[in-house]
Amino acid sequence: MTRPNALRDIEELPDYGITLEDGCRLSARIWRPKDAGDDPVPVILEYLPYRKRDGTTARDALTHPWFAERGYACVRVDMRGNGDSEGLMADEYTAQELSDAVEVITQLAAQPWCNGNVGMMGISWGGFNGLQVAALAPVPLKAVITLCSTVDRFADDIHYKGGCLLNENLGWGATMWSYSSRAPDPALRENWREMWLERLENEPFLPSTWLRHQRRDAYWRHGSVIENYAAIKAKVLAIGGWGDAYKNAVPQLVEALPGAKGIVGPWVHKYPHFAVPEPRIGFLQEALRWWDRWLKDANTGVEEDPDYRAYLMHSTPPARWYTERPGQWIAEEYGAASHIPHRKLYLTDRGLSDTSGWLSASIASPQDCGAESGEYCAIWLGPEMAGDQRRDDAMSACFETAPLDVDTDIVGAPQVKLQLTSDAEQGQIAVRLCDVHPDGATSRITYGVLNLSHRKDPAAPVPLTPGEPTQVTVKLDHIAYRIREGHRLRVAISNSYWPLLWPAPTPSTLTLDRGEIILPMRRTSRREEHSFQPPTAAKPWQVETLREAKNSRTREVDMTTGVVCLRIEDDFGKLRDADHGLVSGSVAREEWSIHPDDPLSAKGRCHWTDELERDGIRLRTEAHCAMWSDATHFYLSARMEAYENDQLIFERDHSDQIERDHL
Repeated sequence: MTRPNALRDIEELPDYGITLEDGCRLSARIWRPKDAGDDPVPVILEYLPYRKRDGTTARDALTHPWFAERGYACVRVDMRGNGDSEGLMADEYTAQELSDAVEVITQLAAQPWCNGNVGMMGISWGGFNGLQVAALAPVPLKAVITLCSTVDRFADDIHYKGGCLLNENLGWGATMWSYSSRAPDPALRENWREMWLERLENEPFLPSTWLRHQRRDAYWRHGSVIENYAAIKAKVLAIGGWGDAYKNAVPQLVEALPGAKGIVGPWVHKYPHFAVPEPRIGFLQEALRWWDRWLKDANTGVEEDPDYRAYLMHSTPPARWYTERPGQWIAEEYGAASHIPHRKLYLTDRGLSDTSGWLSASIASPQDCGAESGEYCAIWLGPEMAGDQRRDDAMSACFETAPLDVDTDIVGAPQVKLQLTSDAEQGQIAVRLCDVHPDGATSRITYGVLNLSHRKDPAAPVPLTPGEPTQVTVKLDHIAYRIREGHRLRVAISNSYWPLLWPAPTPSTLTLDRGEIILPMRRTSRREEHSFQPPTAAKPWQVETLREAKNSRTREVDMTTGVVCLRIEDDFGKLRDADHGLVSGSVAREEWSIHPDDPLSAKGRCHWTDELERDGIRLRTEAHCAMWSDATHFYLSARMEAYENDQLIFERDHSDQIERDHL
């Protein structure tokens, strides 16, 4: 049982300075018990580039004061070059970033109000660097809670997947081009304008950096904790969501790290106490048990928890957004999914079969196949999920079972093994495992993609030999899903997947002559195997809404040219902080266009507008970027404009040309 934590009165320090050895001052927001000087407490560190003053404020308000009342000092640090911190940021997960974090941990642990123990918690970037810092093993760092993260930066981040280039490489690069170019709060920094101009002048356009590493080289091995799990000494609780891009790290960490525990819910890229789709869980209570055990040495029973707790989603009609997913919690006492029995089905001209048979399928998908793929990383709460797969399946080679005679639980990471022949040296393949409902509607259960030049080694790509049969294995993402009696399982295979993936340079035709799928099938669970406390949270962020948030996705076909374009607009609204008065607002826009017959027609464009207002000062940035390609090179362009009281005070252009490397 969890040891009761008597609630303590807390105080907030909005701009606590942490000065590093090189003189760079980082800004932290701290919530801690008022009496921590007399009764020291552990530290929970969240270390991010996303601006504590106006970026993560909504989720910080729900989370950190809650822990502070229960005897913790929650420290939310703006990384070097971001928010209200000094310095410049060069890239994500750099040696400088991680070294700064170790120094921050060491300083915090030495404060008289800290008991010497530190935990790191974070989602996405904070989940990544929590693991990476743990691999450096700073002595005070005793525990980590990592959410929506990865153990392999090349295989499972927003840049590449299966060796294929994700369009999110440009999309997220555009986000950071905008985010990290924003000014500090003028109320906190007298030299805010100087800091802002320095950021604008030096902010890197990171898609250029990332696109220069098209294979799994030393750049990606850095920060990939899969390289040496044994370096992690802190106790790790890993959490993820089936609606998120990062589905694989939780079972990987549970299998690799002694004492690690994992939880995966139905959620998108959010903390589970306020995530969607529901059901949510009492994440704060679960986290408190973890912290109390490893930072306060209390007997909370976390060691006796099942190693792996996953939400088994039940068949539901396809939709681009869900508020709730029906299902139930399952639990594995030991390990995650590697021990779950497998069933092999063969791809044949008759469909998916328990016995092998003749296979002579041809795949030559139009370049716009993949329109129902959804966002790679669902985060902004718009219509971002994978939709009805029937349109994409019509452009793919499909293999399906007869209607199932029993409910079937798929828990783990399916694999598809193929023998294929290509008429081109370069190509890609997308494999979807789908749930075909009795009315024909089709839900994507999970998927995997592969750059065929990476079929043997992502660090050493090898082109295909046209006309020569080759064997490939496509690993699909982990999932926990119940397909209902009377439904059919379908494997759909295409050689394009736009706008999730950038296309191969030439159209190709793939011929399949052998194939099988290996499905992890767990015993059918007829009851809830675990339960969590209901979600709770601290008081929400108090704001005045000046512009409501809204999201839109529009797919258009130019009937004259045949070009297909996806237009996305995420208006995050405009808010005034009710406490300190800072006004902030953002709008993100993306366009992804392609002609179904021409992979070299692919174009991506992004445009972010960010606003900041305070005491008659109005600041705004307009961050633009675009990407296109020919058969041999990628081309990038970017522009940054900064305005003060609607007057242009800074402009900067960037262009780049990068050779394609087996991509």
